[in-house]
Amino acid sequence: MEPAHRPAVRVICYDADGRILLLNWLDPHDGSRLWEPPGGGIDPGETPLQAARRELTEETGLDPALIRPDFLLVERDTVWKGRRWRGPEQFFAASYPTAQPEVRRDGLLPYEQTDLQAHRWIHPADFPTLPDRLEPPTLADICATLLAI
Repeated sequence: MEPAHRPAVRVICYDADGRILLLNWLDPHDGSRLWEPPGGGIDPGETPLQAARRELTEETGLDPALIRPDFLLVERDTVWKGRRWRGPEQFFAASYPTAQPEVRRDGLLPYEQTDLQAHRWIHPADFPTLPDRLEPPTLADICATLLAI
């Protein structure tokens, strides 16, 4: 499978108790599911930080102003919708002052409304208990590194 790349960003959202927000997506191609932080592609003319703020707003309704400008460059290699995606993504961080802030779905596109199965605020130590694969697999390390930036 020939790898593809698209410029993309992710946002690691920390709640007041150290949990991370993960979204659970259903792959319409093969029915597999994965957990990953909010994020997505960078649109033409957007900076990565602008894309992170837009994607966070669309996918969660959380306050995008809390995204910090520093980022961690993460090499991704995953299969989604029948294609292999490989390349760097910028991971940003946002910290929220409350436990498990409310997540809203009203900014999702119609296909995203169907594909997004659930969300969960979860401690990185509990990532191995997730019922589906975690993307990227090194997310716990990424979360720890971002906290130190």
